[in-house]
Amino acid sequence: MSKDDKHNGFQKNLIKRGEEASKVRKIVAIIIVCFTLIIIIGGISGYIYINSALEPVDEDNSTQIEVEIPIGSSSSTIAGILEENGIIKDARVFRFYTKFNNVNEFQAGNYTFNTAMNMDEIIESLQHGRVIVDAVHTVTIPEGLTVDQIAEIYSKQLDFSKEDFLEVANDPDFIEKLMEKYPSLLTEDILDDEIRTPLEGYMFASTYDFYEEEPTIESIIDRMVEQTNSIFQQYEGEIAERDLTPHEAITFASVVEKETAHEEERPQIAGVFYNRMEEDIALQTDPTVLYAKGEHQAVVTFEDLEVESPYNTYVVKGLPIGPISNFAENSLKAVVSPEDSDYLFFLHDEDGNIHFAETFDEHVENREKYIN
Repeated sequence: MSKDDKHNGFQKNLIKRGEEASKVRKIVAIIIVCFTLIIIIGGISGYIYINSALEPVDEDNSTQIEVEIPIGSSSSTIAGILEENGIIKDARVFRFYTKFNNVNEFQAGNYTFNTAMNMDEIIESLQHGRVIVDAVHTVTIPEGLTVDQIAEIYSKQLDFSKEDFLEVANDPDFIEKLMEKYPSLLTEDILDDEIRTPLEGYMFASTYDFYEEEPTIESIIDRMVEQTNSIFQQYEGEIAERDLTPHEAITFASVVEKETAHEEERPQIAGVFYNRMEEDIALQTDPTVLYAKGEHQAVVTFEDLEVESPYNTYVVKGLPIGPISNFAENSLKAVVSPEDSDYLFFLHDEDGNIHFAETFDEHVENREKYIN
């Protein structure tokens, strides 16, 4: 091969390598441009998304949403609660925003927010423990009340009648919806033909704030049942361990509730009732007689004790067919954690003190000593 041929071959290889290097540079440039565009687009999209997440979920909607922030909640927990309730769009943005702004102290408590609030307004409220909106109505439902009595209270404070409330409370279609919503609490037991009122005992005693001028009866009852469900779920495992159905547990709690107003006596009374059921002895509790009669009396007579009713525990053994009132949480707690004893009887004296006995003879002695 001549020198010229070698020289020409070298030039061709040099040109070829230059062309290949040029192609590589173009490919690299294209990749860099693509990555740059991706970063830019991603950054712009992220910026737009974050800005959007900081804005109200729905600035045209002022519907109030009640939220409870438990004591000791972290920013992550609070963010999750807010997102779950539809108050913010993205919990991650809330966490990033509060961390970026060095916001880390929030107040536990019950809040009322709405979807028209932006992130700064929500954070300010949480920092100062400030409820945004004052309640339009506040209604207190005491423990130990029947559905009829609850209806009476609401009818005096809100714009509907007692009859309207009871009609909704006993509406089969509405009850079916509640059963679908709270399946572990509201079982088929409440539909027994001999049950007087299906939701008796399931409307929890508490103070309720309403932020609407005219809340619907459906929303009121739903909220009360939801509260009962919340309490019930805390003891659901213990109820199952006691071999009680949800309906039996609620019924039991209502009977304990009506037997005494003193919290410390309730585990003792629950223990007596368990002992009587184990011995196949009727509970013989006067509040069930009064419920069976459907009227309030200061004194229960011997004639009253013979009233034929599945609620009358002088006639039927074991628990009545259903609850006889609503209940306080400590009554349900007494049912799952009764006090162990050998007592089978108890009575209250004129001062409200309770006296227990293991035998009927001792019980008679207590009656003679403290009542007769």
